[in-house]
Amino acid sequence: MNQRERMVSGLPYKAWLDGLPEARMRAKRLWTEYNALDPDDNARRDAILDELLGAHGAEPYIEAPFRCDYGSNLTVGDYFYANYGCIILDIAPVAIGSNVMLAPNVGIYTAGHPVHPDARRSGYEYGRPITIGDDVWIGASAVICPGVTIGAGSVIGAGSVVTRDVPPGVVAAGNPCRVVRAITGDDKKYFFRRIPFDVDWESETQQQT
Repeated sequence: MNQRERMVSGLPYKAWLDGLPEARMRAKRLWTEYNALDPDDNARRDAILDELLGAHGAEPYIEAPFRCDYGSNLTVGDYFYANYGCIILDIAPVAIGSNVMLAPNVGIYTAGHPVHPDARRSGYEYGRPITIGDDVWIGASAVICPGVTIGAGSVIGAGSVVTRDVPPGVVAAGNPCRVVRAITGDDKKYFFRRIPFDVDWESETQQQT
């Protein structure tokens, strides 16, 4: 395998060989242009995302500034939204589902380096894939570490450092991130903590569909 193939396979690889610097420069040029766009230039924004991302569903929206390593290893589902300051190091594949929301300054990092300094000086690094299920909300300044899977419908608290898998349908928070509680049907009543909705959002949603 060449170094690009080793990289996406999760094996140790050298980042300065086999066209990898050129691929990173391509991504850098695209997101640099993206971050400088007039906010009303929706056509060019969409065109850049088409070129930058490996694949995407309907109506992705990423607030500037945004940065990634390759873009080609990043796939998102329908109605993906990332707020300001998102950084995704997509050395290994990053697969994000539909209706996922990222708060400001979320970092999703597949990249890593050997722990021992002698091994680190060899120049070899690695990436481990990250998977984020449908309907996940990740709070501000959370960090998602290499190899993590976050299950569908879960919420990650602001400032969390996610080093292990998170099951579906839970609230998880902390450093390291741990499950706080399950999300239940009772949570539909409230919009913030135990403050109830003053609108019938379920009826409104049914009317819109």
